[in-house]
Amino acid sequence: MSEPTPPLAAPKVEYFRPAPQWVPAPPRQRYWLHALLLLATCFTTLVMGARMQYNFTHDRPALSFSDEPIAGEPIPFFPVSWIQTHPARLVGGLPFMLTLMLFFMAHEMGHYLYCRRYGVHATLPFFIPAPTPIGTMGAVIIIRSRVRSRTALFDIGIAGPIAGFVVAVMVLAVSLAWSKPMRANGLMADYQFGFPLIFHAMRQLLKNLGLLHGPAALPLNRLLIHPVAIASWIGMLATSLNLLPGGQLDGGHIVFSIVPRAHKIISRLTILILLVMSYYLWTGWFVWSILLWLSSFRHPHVAEWPQVSGKRIWLAVFALLMLVLTLAPAPFLHSSLPEVIRDFRGQ
Repeated sequence: MSEPTPPLAAPKVEYFRPAPQWVPAPPRQRYWLHALLLLATCFTTLVMGARMQYNFTHDRPALSFSDEPIAGEPIPFFPVSWIQTHPARLVGGLPFMLTLMLFFMAHEMGHYLYCRRYGVHATLPFFIPAPTPIGTMGAVIIIRSRVRSRTALFDIGIAGPIAGFVVAVMVLAVSLAWSKPMRANGLMADYQFGFPLIFHAMRQLLKNLGLLHGPAALPLNRLLIHPVAIASWIGMLATSLNLLPGGQLDGGHIVFSIVPRAHKIISRLTILILLVMSYYLWTGWFVWSILLWLSSFRHPHVAEWPQVSGKRIWLAVFALLMLVLTLAPAPFLHSSLPEVIRDFRGQ
């Protein structure tokens, strides 16, 4: 008689502790550096704003840097020594400085807050002080971790332009009426503005509402633009540059998040258009075409799914509308490539 078959033993279950996943720690913020650059940029924009306001008060274009003395007193390009003799002159630069810094802060914090929302590590804004005609070269944040979805990339990319645009429009609506007529045979500005569509639309709207009357209702090219309105003009220019649809600009991120496979083609087409514009309208477009070319080689990898859809498509249409309203094809007049070459040759 055979031995009974022993019962099958229960399978042995082994439990393994899941392998730890490495999650990079958020980089340390150098608060002292951000604060130092912020204060330095406030100072440089305040100094240039004081000069612009002084010019405007004496019926000269705000962006006039002629050696011709004002009230018998010559003013250097970056007038720190001029400020030292009368520190109270800095007060005149406060409106320009506060307006410009508010715009750049709104734009960069729009990006930063949406980075925080999606768990993307980013620095606080780095402001860039510089002795330029406006006292700065803008501000920038640096993204230091991967953006995990096209939706996040879209929201981060569009948040900055919308926030800055809202500030610039509100400032323009208030300050445009502060401009005054240009004097006959008056001094020409070193930088003659080409105005974007939003300036003409706002002027017409305020005029129809009865909020623009008298000298302030004159055509824009016959006005001495108030320094605060100039800060709005700078904000519009910065918004349009960031919304250019290519490379790793905000507009490029928006394009990549919606149609990633067309990003490279659209970037190259934008570069081609800018090269043409640099010849006929403004040589500065040549610099931006180079920057776009350098940044269009690669784009950070972002997961293909889920796709951008729904209300974000309408936000993309609004981004295109912002670009149309804020883009001045020739931000500075008489600065096409042939005109610049003629000036360089002394003709």
